[in-house]
Amino acid sequence: MSFDEGETVFLPGGGTAMDRLLYIHIPFCENLCPYCSFNRVLYEKSQCVEYFKALRGEIRIYRDLGYDFGGIYVGGGTPTILPDELEETLQVAGDYFSIREISVETNPNHLTEKNLTALKRVGVNRLSVGVQSFDDGLLRSMGRYDKYGSGGEICERLKDTLGYFDTLNADMIFNFPTQTAEILGSDLDILIETGVDQVTYYPLMVSDSTRRAVSKALGKVDYRKERTFYDLIVKRLIPYYRNSSAWCFSREDAMIDEYIVNYGEYAGLGSGSIGYLGGRCYANTFSIPDYIERLKKKELPIMACRQFSLKEQVRYDFLMKLFGMELDMESLKGKYGGKHLRYLWKDTLAFMIAGGLCYRKGNICLTDRGRYYWVVMMREFFTAVNNFRDFCLNSD
Repeated sequence: MSFDEGETVFLPGGGTAMDRLLYIHIPFCENLCPYCSFNRVLYEKSQCVEYFKALRGEIRIYRDLGYDFGGIYVGGGTPTILPDELEETLQVAGDYFSIREISVETNPNHLTEKNLTALKRVGVNRLSVGVQSFDDGLLRSMGRYDKYGSGGEICERLKDTLGYFDTLNADMIFNFPTQTAEILGSDLDILIETGVDQVTYYPLMVSDSTRRAVSKALGKVDYRKERTFYDLIVKRLIPYYRNSSAWCFSREDAMIDEYIVNYGEYAGLGSGSIGYLGGRCYANTFSIPDYIERLKKKELPIMACRQFSLKEQVRYDFLMKLFGMELDMESLKGKYGGKHLRYLWKDTLAFMIAGGLCYRKGNICLTDRGRYYWVVMMREFFTAVNNFRDFCLNSD
């Protein structure tokens, strides 16, 4: 996650939508959680309206460049902060591209009939709700209790939302400093009780910029209990769910938060978003005013980009695809013409010796032990991405 200074900013040409996703970032929040490193600011309506207008302009630029997309993922921030603006934006994207599935993030206080009906109307088939925990003490420490409700209230809202969409996902976090096995066990009991279609259980990820805020609000992060907590999560959820990724548990086949597993490429739209197209990684400006002004001029708001080497592309696919539990070797061979083997054999052998990988029907798969290895690696990967965001925010 480093970019060379002076690198020419450009995007490769368009193409088919089959393996490409449109990521849309909405940076506005009603409350800034201490652990979050995403590009986000406190909600101000007039700026937010201008932002959505600029976002629709950026979508049109990608259409004019010849791109097509099979899926949309809307993250934040809080994407549902202005439901009418979000609905119009998704409608524009749906008119321009071959969209098959749409996932939107939200918060528990936005689970109203009006909001849910609007999202359903525009084609959203997966809703991901930021719960984090049902424990009132943790919710208070995070500053979420007053804004989003108690654990009991959130539980009831989730139950009431079931059935609106193909997939209702609960976003959870484990390994909070003050979290105990009893608190985690209670959260798992409640999740199972709600009957949600999918659970994503992230380990707490702390970037350099959030470390002080997390320590002040929640305490010092201790990774020594992370493995124990993860094993408890797997033990409790696997009877009811199956692994869609190392930390996502689903009842049925469905889109997941880590769209980078199921989509080989993704365009990043919105302030502070990151995209990966044609082996080229790029980042949009993190300044919201600059983002809006550049779109008024009909300019792509890209601030930096970098072409991955073949080795980097292969290792990126190795990490991401195996996070989804299985690496399709024939697909990788078709993509890289067999050149991938020279870059992967040492890693593959090392993880097999460590008991993290196995061969199954010609593919490489995660073992039970390997699931946690990949949780650690993805935690470190996303922490590096968060630190890159910190750098951009300080530089933009």
